[in-house]
Amino acid sequence: MPLTMYTTQWCGFCKRLKAQLGRAGVEITEVDIERDVSAAEFVMGVNGGNQTVPTLLFSDGSTMVNPSAAQVQARLAELAAPQPG
Repeated sequence: MPLTMYTTQWCGFCKRLKAQLGRAGVEITEVDIERDVSAAEFVMGVNGGNQTVPTLLFSDGSTMVNPSAAQVQARLAELAAPQPG
């Protein structure tokens, strides 16, 4: 499952993060919460009722709000690492 970034058209931080991740080769699926009601509800659900963007959803169901590109890459590396088993 790809990395999902919940955004809005007017969010400058979203645009910067998307560009930084793109330069790093990180693929994202962008979802505009102003155009997708269920996405807005998801974002509010993980942000105490606030429509805070960017909110990122990782393949394991974990989320990050307003992360740096480095934080996102570190989380992706954790998820890609072999799990002890």
